[in-house]
Amino acid sequence: MDQLINNARTAFAPLIGYAKLMRYAMRGQDLNPVAAGLLRRVLHEPNDVHAALDYSIVLQLTGQPAIAMLMQQRALDRQVCYSRLAGPLKLLVVMGPGELMWNTPVELLLEDADITIHTLYLTHDHPWPDALPEHDVLFVAIAESRGNHSLLMRLAQITEHWERPVINRPQRIAALTRDATSALLSGVPGLRVPSTSRVGRDVLMHCDFFPFIARPLDSHAGRDLVCLEDARQIAAYLVEVADEQFYVSPFVDYRSADGLYRKYRVVLIQGQTFLGHMAISSHWLVHYLNAGMDESADKRAEEAACMDSFDTGFAARHAAALQELNQRIGLDYLVIDCAELAGGELLIFEVGTAMAVHSMDDAALYPYKQPAMQKIFSAFQSMLEGYL
Repeated sequence: MDQLINNARTAFAPLIGYAKLMRYAMRGQDLNPVAAGLLRRVLHEPNDVHAALDYSIVLQLTGQPAIAMLMQQRALDRQVCYSRLAGPLKLLVVMGPGELMWNTPVELLLEDADITIHTLYLTHDHPWPDALPEHDVLFVAIAESRGNHSLLMRLAQITEHWERPVINRPQRIAALTRDATSALLSGVPGLRVPSTSRVGRDVLMHCDFFPFIARPLDSHAGRDLVCLEDARQIAAYLVEVADEQFYVSPFVDYRSADGLYRKYRVVLIQGQTFLGHMAISSHWLVHYLNAGMDESADKRAEEAACMDSFDTGFAARHAAALQELNQRIGLDYLVIDCAELAGGELLIFEVGTAMAVHSMDDAALYPYKQPAMQKIFSAFQSMLEGYL
C-alpha cells in the first residue's frame, strides 16, 4: 500500500496502471491518498502524462467519470502511446479513449506476464503515428460502441494489410451491436438468443410485448437496464432516462428450480472455453459484485464445483453451440454472459470483448478462483506466443 502511494506521489514515475489500481480498490483500501498524490503531480507538472492517465483511472474507480475523461484527454493530448517494458514478446494494444468498459482490459489478463506491452490510443483528434514501437503482435482492444464505431472502421483500413498478426479484427468487433449479434446468432442449435431491436423513445413508448428488457444503446454494467411489465412502467422509465435510442428484447425467465438466477461469464480464446465466474442471485439482473457471493459460503461452494467440473460439465454440454457461436463471431478473444435454461439451451445475454476477466477477488474467500483464472491467463498468453 505504501509503495503505491509513494509511486502516486513521485513526479514522472512509471504508470501505476489499471490492474494495480483496480486491485487496490477491490481490497477496499482508501484511494484518496493515491488520488491526492496524482492530483498534486497533475497540478505541478503539466507534462506528467502518467499522472494524468493514472488519475483518470482512479477517478473512474471512485465514480467520477466526467472529470476522469478530462484527465484522460489531458494525457492523450500530450502522448498517445504508453509502454510497460517487461519481456521479449512485444504486444501492441490499440485502445480508444473513454471509460474503462469501452476497451478490452488486456492489462488484467497480463498483469504478471513477462510481456512488453505498448498501449496506443487511437483517437478522433490524432493521426495514426508515423512511427510505432516495435511489436510482434497487434491486439485490438477497442470494444463495440457507437462512439467507437468510426475508430474501428478507421483501424480496419489501417490494419488490413498489417505486417504483423492482428488479433480481433476491428470490423468484426464493430459488428457486435446487440441487434446485429442477435440476428447473427439466430437459429444456432442449443442457443436462445432473444430477438433484439433498436428503437427510439416513441416506439419504446408503444411496445406491448410484455415483459421486455430495455436499455440505452451504450449501456454497460446494468446502467438503466430494466424489465418493463406494463405501459405505466414504460412511461415512468422514459421520465427517468433521457436517452433517445434503446435496445429492447423479450424477457426470458431463467430462474433455476430453486428460484435463483445463475449467470455465467464464459471466455473463448481461439475457440477454447473457460469459466470466468458464475454468480448466483435472487434477482434477475445479476452482477457478481451484488449477488451476495461474499456473504454466502453455499454460493461460493457451488461456483467452486462449477469451475472444477467446467470442462466435463458446462463446456461439454454446450460445446457444439459455443463452437458455432465462435465461428459466426470470428474473434480470437471473446467473452459471453449467459445462463442455462431448464430445457438445456444456453441463454445469451451479451457477447463482447470488454467484459472484465480478473483474479482480484479475495483469495481467502475464493481460493478456487486463482487456478481457474490462471488457466485463462495462460491460454491468452499462449495465444500471443503462438503468433510468433
